[in-house]
Amino acid sequence: MANPKPFHWGAVFSLLALIMLNLAWELWLAPLRPGGSWLVLKAVVLLLPLMGVLKERVYTYQWSSMFILAFFAEGVMRAWGDKGLSQQLAMLEVWLTVLYFSSVVLYVRAKRLQLSS
Repeated sequence: MANPKPFHWGAVFSLLALIMLNLAWELWLAPLRPGGSWLVLKAVVLLLPLMGVLKERVYTYQWSSMFILAFFAEGVMRAWGDKGLSQQLAMLEVWLTVLYFSSVVLYVRAKRLQLSS
C-alpha cells in the first residue's frame, strides 16, 4: 500500500515554490519591464488550488493537474525564447511544474489505492 503523504508534500512544496518563483521573477529578478510587470498576477492564479492541496482534497488535485499545464507551456516557451536569467528561471518553472504534476498524479493514485483497501 502506497503512502500518499510524500506526494502531498511534493505537491505542496512545488506549488509554493512556483508561487514564490513567479513573484520574484516578475517583480525583481527578470521582469518584462523595469520595475515589474503585470505578469506577476499569474502568481495570484496559482493561489487558486493552494487551499485544496493543503487540505488534501482529491478533486483539487485532479483539476489542478490540468491547470498546471498552462504554466508548463509558458515555461517551455520562455525557456526557448528568452535569454539569460529569464531563460534559467523558465527552466526552473518547467522543472517545478513537472514535479507538481508528478506529485499530484502519484498522490491521487496512492489515495485511491488506500481507499480501495
